[in-house]
Amino acid sequence: MFKFFLGKIYSKSEDLGFWEHVEELRGRFIKSILAVAFFSIIAFFFKSFIFDTIILAPQSKNFITYKWLCELGNALKIDDICPESINFSLINIDLAGQFRWHIIISFVTGIIISFPFIFRQFWFFIKPALKPNELKYSRGMIFYINLLFIIGVLFGYFIIMPLTIMFLSNYTLSPHITNQITISSYISTTVVLPLSTGLIFEMPVLIYLLSKINLISYSFLKKYRKHAAVLILIIAAIITPSTDMFTMLIVAIPLYLLYELSLIIAKSVLKSQKQAG
Repeated sequence: MFKFFLGKIYSKSEDLGFWEHVEELRGRFIKSILAVAFFSIIAFFFKSFIFDTIILAPQSKNFITYKWLCELGNALKIDDICPESINFSLINIDLAGQFRWHIIISFVTGIIISFPFIFRQFWFFIKPALKPNELKYSRGMIFYINLLFIIGVLFGYFIIMPLTIMFLSNYTLSPHITNQITISSYISTTVVLPLSTGLIFEMPVLIYLLSKINLISYSFLKKYRKHAAVLILIIAAIITPSTDMFTMLIVAIPLYLLYELSLIIAKSVLKSQKQAG
């Protein structure tokens, strides 16, 4: 895959010249850094909204996902999926801990908001080196990548993260043990899960690119479909450490649908290659 992109870069450099190529790359990289810095600074001044309204929201029983689960549990007559309480409090044990996490979260927020712009810069750098037929099949690439990333982040935030917090915060070895979670433990979890699912949801685009450069094929994906289903269930079990099969399926089903979508994409790429050949 890296060889593919290097080939595109080299073919582009033949038209621009090596130093012009490096200069353009440097300019787009600087623009991306400035975009992250700009949104990070803005996020820094919206501390209360980011922490109280977004990051700390799943700590409350009134979080919208918990309400949905309670309504769903009442409709299906399942009591276990409705949290009675979220049993933990956050503590800070590092003198500079809260300030450090304020900076880190502001930076991560800047990256998330800047993601569409960053990818757009990368795409505009690669686009002139693409052949006409490659441009034809890459229409809407920016839109779909950004859309899948946003859906993945929202899925991680509203589904996976609350289920994880609900289970782990109520899991106790003994009623005499009180859960006091450090801010570093909580924030690292709330940041990693949404970002991870945002990247996982890019799987259809990744499969498309790998299919175009012949690093993966439709026959391969179809052959190992059952293996993929088992792997997805394992990933879902890891992401949602709950003994409840229902919550695991909530995560596993969208991931498997992404795999099926990847199959459709790989098949369409194969069909287009046969027509072109």
